[in-house]
Amino acid sequence: MRTNGGANQVALTVIAPIKPGQQDALKRLLEDLGENPADNPLIPFGQFSQLHFARLLVLDETTDLQRAPIPAYLVFLSDVDAPLDRYLDRLVDVAGAGLDRIFGHCEGYPTSPTVTRAQRLRYLRTHMAKASAAYVNTVGRTVEQVRQEAQLREAIQQFLDRSAPERPKWDALQVRAAIRKLVAREESLRWARRPAPLPPLSFRIREALHLVAVPLAGLAVSPALLVALPVGAVMLRRRERTDPAPHLKPDPAHVLALAELEDRLAQNQFSGVGLLKPGWFRWLVASAALFLVDYGARHIYNRGQLAGVKTIHFARWVMIDGGRRLIFASNYDGSLESYMDDFIDKVAWGLNAVFSNGYGYPRTNWLVFDGAKDEQAFKDFLRCHQVRTPVWYSAYGHLTARNIENNARIRAGLYGKMSAAEAEEWVRRL
Repeated sequence: MRTNGGANQVALTVIAPIKPGQQDALKRLLEDLGENPADNPLIPFGQFSQLHFARLLVLDETTDLQRAPIPAYLVFLSDVDAPLDRYLDRLVDVAGAGLDRIFGHCEGYPTSPTVTRAQRLRYLRTHMAKASAAYVNTVGRTVEQVRQEAQLREAIQQFLDRSAPERPKWDALQVRAAIRKLVAREESLRWARRPAPLPPLSFRIREALHLVAVPLAGLAVSPALLVALPVGAVMLRRRERTDPAPHLKPDPAHVLALAELEDRLAQNQFSGVGLLKPGWFRWLVASAALFLVDYGARHIYNRGQLAGVKTIHFARWVMIDGGRRLIFASNYDGSLESYMDDFIDKVAWGLNAVFSNGYGYPRTNWLVFDGAKDEQAFKDFLRCHQVRTPVWYSAYGHLTARNIENNARIRAGLYGKMSAAEAEEWVRRL
């Protein structure tokens, strides 16, 4: 198998308004596609080697808190290895007719008898939305790397099973030496003779510059912030005391419809959308919180955990409708119940900072306290705002984030010198 170079990961978000009267037909089409997301006739997601996760869903038409109408949207999300252009090119080449069938239900999609490749690309690019914040479990770990390292783990396990009669005589260093010989002679494991590649140097330089530039910019505006923060704190507390905070209860039928699509793999997906509280102040607080989340995800929580939560593969936050609504989408391990508990226990303050700016969230105190600590109200809030996701694809649905990290450490342990104690620890990973 050919090994590509390293790559960073990109969150693609395409949001297109649905034509009046087309919403139900589009939903039926997506339900059919969801039966086989990897190999359906319209967008066979399994054919895209850069693709980690993808989903298609419909946001129903609704109104905002001032009763202004909001149209129905088709939402298409992908988590891919860069470059994004290559993924988009392959998407229109492999699934051009399928895109026509799906996006043909949307406003502005080309309707000429023969839609061209350029028209499809232009439509997707025109309707791309930038994520306000995005999280990647481990930046630089490509789909190819995840799959290859799972293959390595399986090959080692088969070797150990075959050598079981001899192994009781081996210590950990001898086991490691035997495994290294296996990798050296197996042509199918040629790629494992080298460490995993890093993301491109250009990406690493950009990230290093961003890491430094943001604090420097914050330092430059700190005098103004020192003046504004006390005023903002007073405004925040006034709103926290007076903003409506109803305990919204999810419709049992809605919960059942959501549960039908959950717990089919080692992973699950969450898609949710909610209205921000009205006014510029809440928009500003939400935007600032998301900016800090994005900075932390890019530079601090980019090696296997998000503020202590280790079960998330990818996540994103996207503001839509001119800042009136926020989409949150994630791919995570285990059940939704354990996922919510993990967030409440480990990062309730972060949930509060972002989601307390949404209507119906449990009441917070100084932005980061209380809120999600009201466990049942928080869980009901999430279920109320969760959206049924009929099409969801995972490139490695049998692997948890813990499995993936363990496989990567097994590969890394093939190189360099090890003490007996280090070899014992490495062998336990097997």
